[in-house]
Amino acid sequence: MKRLDGKVALVTGAVGGIGTAVVKDFLAEGAKVIVMDIKEDAVQAAVDAYKADGHPVAAAAADIRDADAVKAAVDKAVAELGPVSIVVANANTGGASTTLDKSTPEAFRTEIADNMAGQFNTVHACIDMLKKTGGSIVVVGSVNGLATFGQPGYSAAKSALLSYTRTMATEYGEYNIRANIVCPGTVRTPAWDARLAKKPDVMDGLKRWYPLGRVASPEDIAKPIAFLASDDAAFISGAMLPIDGGLMAGNHQMARELTLEDV
Repeated sequence: MKRLDGKVALVTGAVGGIGTAVVKDFLAEGAKVIVMDIKEDAVQAAVDAYKADGHPVAAAAADIRDADAVKAAVDKAVAELGPVSIVVANANTGGASTTLDKSTPEAFRTEIADNMAGQFNTVHACIDMLKKTGGSIVVVGSVNGLATFGQPGYSAAKSALLSYTRTMATEYGEYNIRANIVCPGTVRTPAWDARLAKKPDVMDGLKRWYPLGRVASPEDIAKPIAFLASDDAAFISGAMLPIDGGLMAGNHQMARELTLEDV
């Protein structure tokens, strides 16, 4: 028996990067998956490909900032696959501004809406189903919510997701609903393509800050999410799991440079 047999999972940001890796991992673990992303043509193409391989999936194209659109898309997919028992709130956008001085009120509000309010809308669309049978919510945060790495609006939203996740774990625990958050470090996804085109060695520069000596692949993030979604994590709720190659454990590069080995 596979870990997610018989479960229906909603995955947002499901076309590309971490979302695609999560969908593939969930399908391999026996889940039925509602594939949600903002672009209808991309969602349908992905769903058609999964169905051609015999996988149980349903399309749900919606902008997570639009609560009504999310609810309508979820309801339509549920009619096809059955009620949701797992939610992976993964959809987000990168930070538009690198510093506070470069932020504008409009950009800041947009980043909060994209990376915080959208996650609320996703869970809200499914919470009545989860209350009936119990289930698991996995929020995809970021190490940007744990320390300062620039992108202040994005980071503020990711920090808020920590509190939101703990509140869900506390308030919904009586319904046997678990809520946890993962906080990835740098992940090599298509979001980096434009920057890599301008600076092909950017990942080499970044990996020196990670104790494991590399940045993450989407699969590095998907597998811990599958664990938290499964019954293997049945007594884990309200937890924050860094998936960061040791980044938040300490700054090893700084430590090396501060060590006076010749003294």
